[in-house]
Formats: sequence, C-alpha cells, structure tokens
Amino acid sequence: MTTIPLRDSRAVTILGAGKIGYAMAVLLQAAGGWRVRLADHAQPQLQAAAALGVETLHIRGDADWLRAMRGQYAVLNALPYHLATAMATRAAAAGVHYFDLTEDVASTHAIRELGAGARSVLMPQCGLAPGFIGIVGNDLAQRFDELHDLKMRVGALPRYPQGALRYNLTWSTEGLINEYINPCEALVDGEPLQVHALEGLETFALDGIEYEAFNTSGGLGTLVQTWAGRARNVDYKSIRYPGHCAILRLLLDELKLRNRREVLRQIFDEAIPATRQDVIVVFASATGLQRGRLVQESYSARIVGATVAGQALTAIQLTTAAGICCALDLVAQGLLPQAGFVSQEQIRLEDFLANRFGRHCREHALPAPADSPTPAGDVSGGSARRSA
Repeated sequence: MTTIPLRDSRAVTILGAGKIGYAMAVLLQAAGGWRVRLADHAQPQLQAAAALGVETLHIRGDADWLRAMRGQYAVLNALPYHLATAMATRAAAAGVHYFDLTEDVASTHAIRELGAGARSVLMPQCGLAPGFIGIVGNDLAQRFDELHDLKMRVGALPRYPQGALRYNLTWSTEGLINEYINPCEALVDGEPLQVHALEGLETFALDGIEYEAFNTSGGLGTLVQTWAGRARNVDYKSIRYPGHCAILRLLLDELKLRNRREVLRQIFDEAIPATRQDVIVVFASATGLQRGRLVQESYSARIVGATVAGQALTAIQLTTAAGICCALDLVAQGLLPQAGFVSQEQIRLEDFLANRFGRHCREHALPAPADSPTPAGDVSGGSARRSA
C-alpha cells in the first residue's frame, strides 16, 4: 500500500513568480498562517518576491519542480496554461494538494481524470473566470426549481480605454489568445456543445457603461457538466468595450493569424500597452421557475485594485489571487473535499465572500451609480437583483 508522504500542514509553494504568482505571495504572506515559498526559473522575479519575506526556490530543470512540491501542504500553480497537466500530475504523485488558474479546457479534463485516484485535492480553474464567476453562477442557478438560462459575463478591462481596440493587457497574453481561439463549451437547448470563440456577439449596458460580450474559451469551468440535464442554456462570454470583437475577427480570420499564435502574441505584446489601471466587470444572470413563477436573478460587480501590505495590486491580480488563495483556505478549513477533483461550484458563494481572501471581491467593488436600480435580495460583494 502506498502511503502519503509527510507534509508540513502550513507550507505552500507557489509555482511561477509572475504578476499573479507575486500577488498570491502578497496575499498569503499578509494574511499569515502560511509558510510561503515561491519557485521559478527567473531570478529577477524571485529577487522581487524575496523582499516580501517569502522563501524562494530557483528552478534550474524539470526535476526541480517535483522538489518544490515534496513535503508541502499544497502547491498553487501560476505557470502558463500548457504546464497545468504536468504540474498536476507531479502534485498527485507527491500526495500534495494542487490548485491552478487554467482556462484551458483540455487541461481541466485531464486533471479531472487524474483526480479519480488522487490522495490529495486537485482543483484547477481557481481564478476569476474560470473561478469566481462559476461560484456566482452556480449560486444563482441553485435558487431555481427549474433553471432555464444561466449567463455569465466577465471582463478584465482598462479603466481609461484608448485606441480602436479599447483594451490593454492586464494578464497573460498567451492565456488571452487561448481564450480567443479555442472552442468554447456551452449548454444549448439542454445539450452540451462546443461553440466557436468570438461568436454570439451581444451588447448591453451596466451601470451606465456600454459593453459588448462574445464567446471565449474556458471561462465556464465545469458548469456544463454540473448542469447538464438540469438546465436549458448555460454559457460564458468575455466582456469588452464595443468594437473589440470586430478587430479580433479581422486579425484571426481575414489576416489568418488564428494558426500563427506566436505571431499574434508578438503583435499583442508589442502593440497593446499593459496597464495597472484596470477594472474587473462581473455580470451573471439566471432565469427560470421559482414556485411556478418565471423569475430572473442577477449579480453584478465592478472591482478595482487595492494596496495590500504596502503592495499595489491591480484588479486582475487581486481577484485572481484572491480566488486561488480562498480555495486553499477552504480546503484547509475542511469546507471542501480533502481528496480528488474539486470543482469551483463546490464552493458556496457565502463561504467565498466571507473568507479572508475572497472578501477582496466584496470590499473592493465600486458602488453602483445613484440612479441605477436598487439591489434586491441578499447582496454580498456585488449587486444582486431579482425580477419576476
């Protein structure tokens, strides 16, 4: 019989010292209770993280990733999406809890399969979208006796948009392109289907601001599997300012960059400036029957960045790091399963928003304009509205 190696119940290793990995280290170190180590192959990022007072580990080869995991309570993976399956496989072999942020559908399916015999938790998609939006969407969906439609929309946007794209880079360019190109999962008329990215274009206004939204890959997480056979339509779309989708279609389809991802990445990195002045827009709505009446319930929030322990974090850093740190905390508190594959919708929204990490999505939400509809129902970290 194989035994689980001894683990330090408070030791966690963050894999990847980029923007989000750094934000994770800030939140965990500031909250206390965890012994944090940050592992990466890039020395400059590790040196910046060392100033936080966390341990650092320089990765020189593939074998060092497993060394970074052994004896730890958990690993939090902030590496590029294409490394998710390999890191989850190593964590499962080491008997270490595993959390990541991947939006990649194929990686999530592979990790689900690993979870069948895992001795530790394997929990991918713990960020914003997928992640927090799935928790919100599932909370709305559970309020209905018969769920007809569940729509989830999220955008990581510049607060002060400029140029034709009206967009700035706020996170991984590689992950962004993956969302714009890969197939998207959805429930359509009760059937799990794949739909095309950049399709399903719609426009709407939220708190007086005009937006557009369109299909992107990965943001739905595992909700298709969870609600298959119990809902008619479930979908996810990314929010952008109007005009963005048309330019993407020009680049990907007319200029044939869909099959030249590296060229597209170079164009984005060299032509689209990054910004630290961002805002996260979250909107979800559900429609169905409650006690025989047709009802719609919705949740909306606009979340900005904040300074934590003297470190200025952007909105995307704060919300993404809060999601994965909260998942870690809830497993440690025994509020989630202790082994196997765990999905985001297994987290209750009230537990998330009450958590010391999840509360950032509540406390740093902008107030709705005075002339917006008065929220009704249970409001925790956003505007919850109900209409019949």
